[in-house]
Amino acid sequence: MMKENSKIYIAGHRGMVGSSLMRILQSKGYTNIVTRLHSELNLTRQTEVENFFEKERPEYVFLAAAKVGGILANDTYKAEFIYDNIMIAVNVIHSSYIYGVKKLLNLGSSCIYPKFAPQPMREDALLTGSLEPTNEPYAIAKIAALKLCRYYNEQYRTNYICVMPTNLYGPFDNFNLETSHVFAALIRKFYLAKLLRCGDFRKIRKDIERYSLGFGLDKEVMLDSEESLISALKKIGVTEDHVLIWGTGEVYREFLCVDDLAGACVFLMENINYQDIGEFVNIGTGAYMKINELADIIKGIAGFEGKIKHDPSKPDGTPRKHLDVNKIRRLSWEPKISFEEGIKKTYDWYCNRIIMEE
Repeated sequence: MMKENSKIYIAGHRGMVGSSLMRILQSKGYTNIVTRLHSELNLTRQTEVENFFEKERPEYVFLAAAKVGGILANDTYKAEFIYDNIMIAVNVIHSSYIYGVKKLLNLGSSCIYPKFAPQPMREDALLTGSLEPTNEPYAIAKIAALKLCRYYNEQYRTNYICVMPTNLYGPFDNFNLETSHVFAALIRKFYLAKLLRCGDFRKIRKDIERYSLGFGLDKEVMLDSEESLISALKKIGVTEDHVLIWGTGEVYREFLCVDDLAGACVFLMENINYQDIGEFVNIGTGAYMKINELADIIKGIAGFEGKIKHDPSKPDGTPRKHLDVNKIRRLSWEPKISFEEGIKKTYDWYCNRIIMEE
C-alpha cells in the first residue's frame, strides 16, 4: 500500500499522462515523487536506467513514458516507434524487478486491439486478429510491454499492473499538427481558424511561436507577413472559411479526459493488485462518437463560424474504437469528468497557455 512518504517514480512526468499523475498524487498528499527529464535519463539506454534505479530505489513506478503520435507520425516513423517504446518498457520493467519495486503500473493503449475487433473491445480480444497498419509498430511495442509484465508476474511474483486507456485528451497534450492525435489537432485548428476569421494575427503569431505547425513549414518564413501566415495555415487545412479534417470523419472514437485516467491509475495503485485484474484492464468511458461529431462540438466551443471540410484521401485509421469497461467498473471505478466539461477545460487551457506567454 502506498504511503504519503513512499518513493514514487513517474517515468514521463512531462507528458500529458505523467503531468496529470503528478497533479493527482500531489493533491492526495504524496510527497516523495522522483522524476527525471529526458536530458537527465534516457530510458532507451539500459545502463542509464539501471544506474538510476540502483541509486534512487523507488518503491512504486508509474510507467507513462512513451514515444507517441497520431496516424501520420506512427506511419512515418515506424522504426523509431517500435524501437523506442520497446526499449523504454524493457528497461524500466526489468530494472523495477532487479531493484525490488513493490508495484508498477504500465500505461498501454487501445491500439493494441485488432483492427476489426468486435465492439465494444473486451480485454480477451487481444491478439485475435491483425492490427491497424498505420499504428502497428506502436501497438506491437505496447503488446510486448504488457506481456513482459504478465510473465514477470507469473515467474517472479511481481505486482505489475497494465492499463489500456482509450483515446485521451487534456492539458499538456501534443499540439504539433504533424504528430498530434485527432483531439489536439482539432482543438488547435479551430482555435487558429477563429483567430484568422477575426484577423487576430498577433495571437496567431504567438501560437506558432509556442507550438510548431510541423510539415516542414519554416517558422521564420511563416512569421514574415500576414500573407505568409495565411498561406501556411491553408497548407495545414485552416482558413477563415473552413477547417479541413483528415479522412471522412465517419469513424468512431471514444475519448477520456487524462485527469480521469490519472485518477484511475492512482486508484488501482492504491487498492488493486494484478491478481484482481489479470493481464490488463481497459480504462474508458463506455461512450463513443464520430469524429464529425467531435469536430462539431469543438467548433462550437471555439466559436468558429466557418465550415468543416474533409480530406478523404487521408487515412481514417481503425473504423471503430470503443472499449468494454465492465472490468474496471467491477473494481468500483467510474470517470468523473463529463465530455463537455473536459473539452472546455482543454480548450481553455490551450488558449490561456498562449495568452500567459505573451
